Amino acid sequence: MAYLCEIRSMTQFASPVSGAEQEEGLAFRPKFDSSGLITAVAVDHETGEVLMLAHMNAQALERTLATGTVHYWSRSRGKMWIKGETSGNTQTVVEVLTDCDQDAVVLRVRQEGVAAACHTGRVSCFYRKVIQGEDGSFVLEKDPRPARFDPSSVYGSQGDG
Repeated sequence: MAYLCEIRSMTQFASPVSGAEQEEGLAFRPKFDSSGLITAVAVDHETGEVLMLAHMNAQALERTLATGTVHYWSRSRGKMWIKGETSGNTQTVVEVLTDCDQDAVVLRVRQEGVAAACHTGRVSCFYRKVIQGEDGSFVLEKDPRPARFDPSSVYGSQGDG
């Protein structure tokens, strides 16, 4: 992926429009929600495995596109963060896709470090599958792959990646 834009004034995206121009046109017009965020799904570019779901504001999306290093917006901390800034498990952009109405992006990434995207130390934040138990109730089944790092040794007591 070529990183053609430099970090300049923020929110340089064109405003969204309605109809065919938004859905079929070639202008990138991300549609941020009422909180100024867009949903971002990170996917391993080699395996196709969903790694995590997060949010981006305009600045995080612009910095991601400009640098090739994934930036997100933390709703709980109220600030932008670089994926892996604490753990070393950064994400490098290979490709960015947007959906039909441009209110979500898929980031095809190369997961760096020990290849763990989740703050729990696992490869993916989606490490539990919903299945139906023998009694008919729905329960969770864990991915058998072990965690790749101990979160308490990386994050201390905060443990929020």
